[in-house]
Amino acid sequence: MSLPSQPQAYGAGMAGGSFDPVEFIKRPQVILRIVSWVFSIIVFGCISAGGYYDHMCQMNDSGACGFGVGIGVLAFLFCIGFLVIDALFDNMSSVQHRKYAVLADLGVSGLWAFFWFVGFCFMADMWRRSANENPAALAPNGHGKDNVQAAIAFSFFSIISWGTSDTLTTGYAGDQPQNQSSPYSSFPGSDASDPYQQPFSGQKSSDIPDYQPPTY
Repeated sequence: MSLPSQPQAYGAGMAGGSFDPVEFIKRPQVILRIVSWVFSIIVFGCISAGGYYDHMCQMNDSGACGFGVGIGVLAFLFCIGFLVIDALFDNMSSVQHRKYAVLADLGVSGLWAFFWFVGFCFMADMWRRSANENPAALAPNGHGKDNVQAAIAFSFFSIISWGTSDTLTTGYAGDQPQNQSSPYSSFPGSDASDPYQQPFSGQKSSDIPDYQPPTY
């Protein structure tokens, strides 16, 4: 009977590898992180540049502008933070630290996908109401219209990028390379391919004489 193998939890079996920036950039998780980072800049940048007119939010003079800027700026900071964690993740030897990093990533990604969904619905509804119910909130000559519409559109795209990031992050929890062996070996004799372990058999060796009881 052999000991149960110990899984390489949260990718701990790959700890200590050298950092390759090219391979790092090619990772789907990192690409999505950069995409989400760019989307967040577009959202809060567009709202800051054209979302306000005469100190009023063009989206029905509501809190939609502040909400969009708030979640955009926080998403921008989170993306930078998690990019740093992604770069350091392979050299984290502590399984506990890896666990905290993965759980934090899962939690923030799921929460921000939800916030982007709320933000998209909120801003789209307030923008619709501005055109139909509160045209005084709109700037003349359509100034800032493209900015607001771009912010709303990229809020929707951010739902997809953060939600997909949340799905990819779950792979870390069970991450174990196929060629990574268990850190604990089985009992001697459990591996038939081990040249130093011979299986026990009931046959006696011909080189060992039979035991003869002494005579008195």
